Amino acid sequence: MQDNLQNLEDELNYLKIENMYRHIPPIYEKKGNSVVIDGLQLLNLSSNDYLGISTNNELVKEFCEKFKDSKHFHFSAASSRLLSGNTKIYNDLEKTVANIFKKEAALIFNTGYQCNLGVVSALVQNGDVVFSDKLNHASIIDGFKLSSGDFYRYKHLDYSHLEELLEKYRGRYRRAIIISESVFSMDGDTANIQKLIELKKKYNALLMIDEAHAFCSIDDDCAGLGNSPDIDIVTVTFGKALASSGAAVVSSNLIINYLVNKARSFIFSTVIPPINVMWTNWLLTEKREFLQEQKDKLASLVIKTHKYLNEQGMSTNSETHIIPFILKDSRKAEEIAQKLEAQGFFVLPIRPPSVPIGTSRLRVSLAANIKIEDIKRLFDVIKDEMCVTCQL
Repeated sequence: MQDNLQNLEDELNYLKIENMYRHIPPIYEKKGNSVVIDGLQLLNLSSNDYLGISTNNELVKEFCEKFKDSKHFHFSAASSRLLSGNTKIYNDLEKTVANIFKKEAALIFNTGYQCNLGVVSALVQNGDVVFSDKLNHASIIDGFKLSSGDFYRYKHLDYSHLEELLEKYRGRYRRAIIISESVFSMDGDTANIQKLIELKKKYNALLMIDEAHAFCSIDDDCAGLGNSPDIDIVTVTFGKALASSGAAVVSSNLIINYLVNKARSFIFSTVIPPINVMWTNWLLTEKREFLQEQKDKLASLVIKTHKYLNEQGMSTNSETHIIPFILKDSRKAEEIAQKLEAQGFFVLPIRPPSVPIGTSRLRVSLAANIKIEDIKRLFDVIKDEMCVTCQL
């Protein structure tokens, strides 16, 4: 038995030596925009809770008071949608999301990961091909690796390289899908959606945009950056800005019906609980004004934050609420993260394989309930530490 497991221990020891060993942070409690760890309250800048909703107890109370007597107020669906897991509320949420993106239909998945995995692996068959941005999320990468088709990865945001690949390889395949995130989760930069639309039309391809980090946080109507009839497939998550659970793909009736029959991560999973579906749909319908208020707060903070970064000579490629500070060395990223914790900030180091080797970083994630004064204090500490360890 021990011989069979020795290689696992060796791999873990290697990760520890390379400062890439992961552990689950011991968060005891979340309070507003903070987390409590070992009795210390730290400003949480490692969350995807972009609108600051997840710890809004008043909003939760309002929701529970409104729906506590609902016949759908359950904490488990107990089945997949294709068995007995489906009720009207799932269809209602799908209609809401489809309407936001002005598409024919939508389909709920349990997580953003399962959504991208299921969509890509189902649609890409033998004789098909994917053209994927090099820095697309792991769920997209795993999706085309699980498929029976081929794939090519173009340099990050390099649309000349994408066109080179399309020109060289597109003609060899039956169906082609170009895939990109709209806001990239680790870099905070954005795709050129119009250029992607231009290339998809020129080379007769489908276009899929992952809106996980833009949905309900960067836009005027909750639709992210890709609300265009020329985008064939959009994926969104509910567990970030909406502080809920689950995800959805939005597309044509044809593609959605195909996924119902072919997407394994949809077919073989117990669906997310009804209470999460109700919460998500309530926010997207009855609380749209509140969402807009929170988005406005976030947008104001983003503008002030990047202005301060520029003034301090710390500008990055990001123009969004996700701001990376590339440190290259994972050990340095962890050391600075520990020093930030001592100053009252919870900013986790991001290391391979979440990012490419040599690009370890601190990933600062802004939220609507954070004050610019705290952000300035954070960046002052980061700047001092980075000047000691490496060049900005």
